Amino acid sequence: MQDPADLLIAFEEASETPIRPEYAEGAAIVPSRPPDAHNHAVGELTYQLRAAGLRLVGMGNGYRAAHKDGRTMALLIPDFYVRRRKATELDESYRRAHKGWYPIDMIALVGEVTSTNHETDTGPKLRTYASADVPFYILINRHQKTAHCHSDPITPGDDPTEAYYATEVKVELGRALPLPAPYPTLETAPFLEPPE
Repeated sequence: MQDPADLLIAFEEASETPIRPEYAEGAAIVPSRPPDAHNHAVGELTYQLRAAGLRLVGMGNGYRAAHKDGRTMALLIPDFYVRRRKATELDESYRRAHKGWYPIDMIALVGEVTSTNHETDTGPKLRTYASADVPFYILINRHQKTAHCHSDPITPGDDPTEAYYATEVKVELGRALPLPAPYPTLETAPFLEPPE
């Protein structure tokens, strides 16, 4: 069986334009290139997290979730995240062994902003983050004009596609999204405003 990381590398090499493919629930995901307004608003969220004193905030790294038997379950590149720890020598060895993907257990909070295919972030990615026990999943759903903080991940049984978050806080875009301590309340207005 082909390693999903090899599959994504083949997609990248075959594409005439730069792409950052991902993998979840047995399928490759090739997200559209985000517009400047998307990147600007994501940058505003990461600034809010850093301004609150969180130092392990980032974007751009890819993370691998594994099944219990060690097979790759998902390869995801979140829009933003807060890590539990800086990358250790062991994490860097893991990344080399898995062709550029860090272990998903480094993540304490993950965030996604929907694009044209909002079902990816509200379906496979939500279930994958829950099944990987990522404690908090922040979802900015531009399609529904809502912001969500999902917490308390649960996987009932052995099927990761049945995973979910038991708790959800939801607000309309433009309103403040409260997060549990030690995270700040996030202002979501940047998703309604064009960048200056």
